Amino acid sequence: MLEIIFTGLRKGGHFDLEAVEMAVRAASHQLGAKMLEQLLSAPANLEHEVPCRCGQQARFRQMRPKGVVTVLGPITIQRPYYVCPACGSGQSPRDAELDVQATEYSPGVRRMLAVVGGEMSFDKGRTQLELLAGLEVTTKAVERQAEAIGADIAQTEQAKVDGVIQLELPQILGPAVPILYIEIDGTQVPIVRRELEGRAGRAEGQPARTREVKLGCSFTQTTTDEEGRPVRDEASTTYVGAIETAEAFGPRIYTEAWERGWSRAGKKVIIGDGAEWIWNIADRHFPGAVQIVDLYHARQHLWELSRALHPNEEDQQKRWMRRHQPLLDSGRIEKLVGALRSIHTDHSEVAEKIRLEADYFESNAPRMRYPEFRRQGLFVGSGVIEAGCKTVIGARLKQSGMFWTVAGANSIIALRCNQLSGKFEDYWASRSRVA
Repeated sequence: MLEIIFTGLRKGGHFDLEAVEMAVRAASHQLGAKMLEQLLSAPANLEHEVPCRCGQQARFRQMRPKGVVTVLGPITIQRPYYVCPACGSGQSPRDAELDVQATEYSPGVRRMLAVVGGEMSFDKGRTQLELLAGLEVTTKAVERQAEAIGADIAQTEQAKVDGVIQLELPQILGPAVPILYIEIDGTQVPIVRRELEGRAGRAEGQPARTREVKLGCSFTQTTTDEEGRPVRDEASTTYVGAIETAEAFGPRIYTEAWERGWSRAGKKVIIGDGAEWIWNIADRHFPGAVQIVDLYHARQHLWELSRALHPNEEDQQKRWMRRHQPLLDSGRIEKLVGALRSIHTDHSEVAEKIRLEADYFESNAPRMRYPEFRRQGLFVGSGVIEAGCKTVIGARLKQSGMFWTVAGANSIIALRCNQLSGKFEDYWASRSRVA
């Protein structure tokens, strides 16, 4: 191939550097693949018998070929194959040794498939691998391997969660953590229709089209800036998430908090919106933590009420907010609730809206003492988890035309949380065998 390129160069006088680069890479991969093939097929100390799962001895039958796609390209290796005369099952211990048991992809290729499958659509991941690594795989291969590795990560994480339920968490040693935050939120992802049958939609009378992903993050704060505003520790954010019930998600986020040093934290803070399921998790799994309702979410509640009171009257809405938002921002929630309950209207729907919002602020009053939280140098907004909903979930699982099975979505969610938490290298170094 190189000879052809250089012959063309001599004749035409045109030098295509990119073509030469790609040709040299392809030739290098071909040479490397041949060397790897010979290395892995080299005769070793051949055992005549190996243990079988049934407890008997399997006997050597023959050398058998196996095709494996490696980062250098496809190769065929020859390895010994054994058959048990007692149960009739066959095996090739070499496959387990090379970590290619029940798969045609090498560990290096599976790792690449997981990385691109977690970052972008499966088809785009396929094209990126071909362009950047010269590796030709199918879109389905990217999907299967990314979801398989994501499922293995999820299984590993679930084992930790089960340890929490059984009170088997090990004490994790480490330095003291000045302030440790937990933020929790939910976001919707599109699900295939067959897995939504019988589920009510978010809008009354409408069929369900999505399922909620419960997402949690943990991060630390060591200091504040010159103006006393909190500063999140760089690269300290980790994520967990899944499509599951709040009861199942509680131990999941607690496990993450425990691993991040919850028991060593000087101050523990939970931030969320006003959703009841979030505060139920906080009360059950994080007793004694400072609970804060995201200030900007609370302001949204006031704005919604303002629009209900003064529909299509933007100036009136703004005047109403100028009178009531200072009560919220200054933490005078009881006075705000009193002001809301004193509003009179003959419109039944607006009256119900007033009642609901007054109840919302009244029930969350201890979580809305924003001046006190600021005096302690704490965050009062849930921007970290809101950004996480966009980057961890939205950027990958909510692209145009995407519809997921719950199992497939949970596998990719586990993979993305692992990757964006900076844990993938540790997982890969200690992973269980994934086909």
